[in-house]
Amino acid sequence: MEPLAGRAALVTGAGVGIGEEIARELARQGARVAIHYAGSSAGAHAAMAEITAAGGEAVALRGDLRHVADCERIVAEATDTFDGLDILVNNAGVTRAGTIEETSEALYDEMFDLNVKGYFFCARAALPALERSGQGSIINITSIHGGGGFPNHAAYAGTKGAVIGFTRSLAIELALRHVRVNAIGPGVIEVPRYFAVPGYTTQFGDTLVPWGRVGRPRDIAPAVAFLAGDGAEFITGQTLYVDGGTNARMGLWWETPSE
Repeated sequence: MEPLAGRAALVTGAGVGIGEEIARELARQGARVAIHYAGSSAGAHAAMAEITAAGGEAVALRGDLRHVADCERIVAEATDTFDGLDILVNNAGVTRAGTIEETSEALYDEMFDLNVKGYFFCARAALPALERSGQGSIINITSIHGGGGFPNHAAYAGTKGAVIGFTRSLAIELALRHVRVNAIGPGVIEVPRYFAVPGYTTQFGDTLVPWGRVGRPRDIAPAVAFLAGDGAEFITGQTLYVDGGTNARMGLWWETPSE
């Protein structure tokens, strides 16, 4: 039997990259999936078509999760489509690198509104359905930046650190209501936007990770599916880093000279 058979999931930011692969993986494991997107219509609808062609159930929903009204509408549409909701994956987010001087109020607000506010209000909107489910699970996508410093990412790291604190506190708040709340901390995961960075290559990405290769969205999706399923029934309030060892490594790093 498929591990997530009969369950309904909403994955935000699922039109591209990590979110798109999470939606596909949850469907492969039997879940019915609402695929939220903001601008990536082609990816969201391609994922929906693939899932339905394989015999699954999926719907694509567009919305701007910087706004509470859209958070509430997207959750309501997903819940109405599947007559319930068991899994919420808060993944929609934005990265804007820059020094503190380069980070304008508009850029700061964009990141916090989507990366933190959107997570909070999607979770709040989904809570009644997740509680009715009896096996509700919220999975928040954070980052290695939430627990470690890196130049030119102060605002972004602030959002991802906030997600970790939000995850822990909400997990305790909802424990006796039988809604689990966990987070996934991806490391260096090669997504399309990486190739817009001057000088980036996969070979360079491989050098950044102790495991010896850059991560890919398919590395994140099974971890999300695990936290959504029965095998993680006694796990809540945790952040699982899926990063090839990056978070465990000391900040000071060098190659040992060969003799």
